[in-house]
Amino acid sequence: MSQQGVQEELYVDQYTLGLVGPDQEWAGTVADGGTVKTYTPPGCWGPMVTPSFRGGHEVTRPIRVEGAKVGDAVAIHVRDVEVTSMATSTGSMAEREGAFGEDPFVDHRCPECGTAWPDSVVEGTGEDAIRCAECGANASSFGFEYGYTVAFDHGNAVGITLDEEGAHELALDADEAMDIPENARQHPILLYEPDGMPGTLGRLRPFVGNIGTTPPVTMPDSHNAGDFGQNLIGADHDYGVETEEDLEKRTDGHMDVPEVRAGATLICPVVVDGGGVYVGDLHANQGDGELSLHTTDVSGTVTMDVEVIEDVDLGGPLLLPNEEDLPFISAPYTDDEVAAGDDLGAEHGVDVDTDAAPVQVIGSGATVNDATQNAFDRAGKLLDMTEGEVRARCTFTGGVQIGRLPGVVQLDVLVPIDVLETAGLDGVTRDQYDL
Repeated sequence: MSQQGVQEELYVDQYTLGLVGPDQEWAGTVADGGTVKTYTPPGCWGPMVTPSFRGGHEVTRPIRVEGAKVGDAVAIHVRDVEVTSMATSTGSMAEREGAFGEDPFVDHRCPECGTAWPDSVVEGTGEDAIRCAECGANASSFGFEYGYTVAFDHGNAVGITLDEEGAHELALDADEAMDIPENARQHPILLYEPDGMPGTLGRLRPFVGNIGTTPPVTMPDSHNAGDFGQNLIGADHDYGVETEEDLEKRTDGHMDVPEVRAGATLICPVVVDGGGVYVGDLHANQGDGELSLHTTDVSGTVTMDVEVIEDVDLGGPLLLPNEEDLPFISAPYTDDEVAAGDDLGAEHGVDVDTDAAPVQVIGSGATVNDATQNAFDRAGKLLDMTEGEVRARCTFTGGVQIGRLPGVVQLDVLVPIDVLETAGLDGVTRDQYDL
């Protein structure tokens, strides 16, 4: 990746073919304190059914942040997330035997001619519409176990699921309905025209499912997390790794945490010079846990400001959600609570530390328990606390939330400001919560 001119405002509409890592071409360089606007195609289903992809998402090329060095962190202040798709299809997946080697998200192959990562063409609609350009066979690795098509009402922030006729009508105009960007290389999942649970009304609140900094090794973008990354261990394809320890090089960009939305700040470790911020996998909505493993993938724009924080020893992402998205127990103290705490401290002869800010430590692993342990480890190192103290503080002033099953969590905790100051994070947390 080569150095490029520094821009105060950078627009990005170029994408990778499902990979993240230091060998990807830079999208450009943004100033420390500058603004980035990205225009991204849908994340999961489109790349999943497009056999030329090496990973399950289509994310932006990495963005260099001026002055970001290994050992620093980049604070990504998400200012706006706008959905530009009018509809999408999603659901739970069924793998198509013979259309992949060990991993249906990564090592695609034509089930008839055996071509690896074959180019493909679209013929008609339905689950057999994506054909190998070499031999004409159905080359997609996935179908729906149970699928549905959603149309969006952007004004009122709701969506409804469609019946067979409505899903077919959208499939006939899939690229336009999903607003597939000009530079994208995926086939739109509306082509599959699933029609489950028609007439269901759902609330929408868009967020970014895959956002972070570039890992020091090349890996599928969908596998840059401790749960999906398990599929790389022992894999005999180009992106396989040998041991669990090899996955420690991940940067956990693939979080699927719905609180990563407009108004939130995400702080990410810099493990390659420049940071290599990338964005993709926008979702129109999602309940905690992403229980179908997939949700409403959409095209859209993300506007964010980026800021370098020097010498911050992060093991993974740190999320500062909107205050309204915080659990009751870990929200900043109110003036009345501070006054009551001070009175109670005086009564019992204890100095009460009411100067604290909430943080969410992202953890990932093979299971929710493994992900929580990963978050404990990261929090303990960052905050210079024993695991016992981390567990105690998270029990008394926080908790754990599930971003995605099987293994991405947010570890909530209220942290004393002096501890955050030692970690180099007091300024960004005070700014986020106006403390």
